[in-house]
Order: sequence, then C-alpha cells, then structure tokens
Amino acid sequence: MVKHIVLFKLKETLPQEEKLKVMNDFKAAIEALPAKIDFIRKIFVGLNINSAEAWDICLESEFDTLADVNAYAVHPDHVAAAGILKDAKEGRACVDYEF
Repeated sequence: MVKHIVLFKLKETLPQEEKLKVMNDFKAAIEALPAKIDFIRKIFVGLNINSAEAWDICLESEFDTLADVNAYAVHPDHVAAAGILKDAKEGRACVDYEF
C-alpha cells in the first residue's frame, strides 16, 4: 500500500472568507472522488485550524501502488478537483511512502 500525503499553502493575500470557501470546496470535491475513481482506497482532507502553522490543507490518501497514485494524478476527475486550488495556491509539498 502507498500513502500519498499532500500539504497546500494558500496565498496570504486571499480574504479569509474566500480562503475558507476554497478550502471547503476543495475538501468536498476531493472527498467525493472515491465514488468516481475506484482505485482510491481511502482519502481525507483536513483543514488546518492552527493559524500559527504554515500549511492550510492536508490531503491524506491511500492506494495499492505508486502506479495508482500516478494514475490518480492525471485522472480527469482529480484534475478538476485540484483545479479548485489553481488560483489560490501558493505552495505544495508531497510525500508518497509504502506502508
């Protein structure tokens, strides 16, 4: 199994209301993906409540193989969901590991 964890930092210049809307829209879109992409084993999006920390969003997901992670990355439904952050995102960090 492969754990795929991604952290997102949103632009500091975004108004708080817009930031919250983008975060919640992204969470809803990503967490709806298992109904559309059958090789996602588990997926969850956490929204940071600690403003003292650098990252705003944590996506945690599980797949059988790294090939499945790579297929997920280019899947049209995932690309559409990820597009929600396109204009709001300032930074991204990712780690994939076997467990």
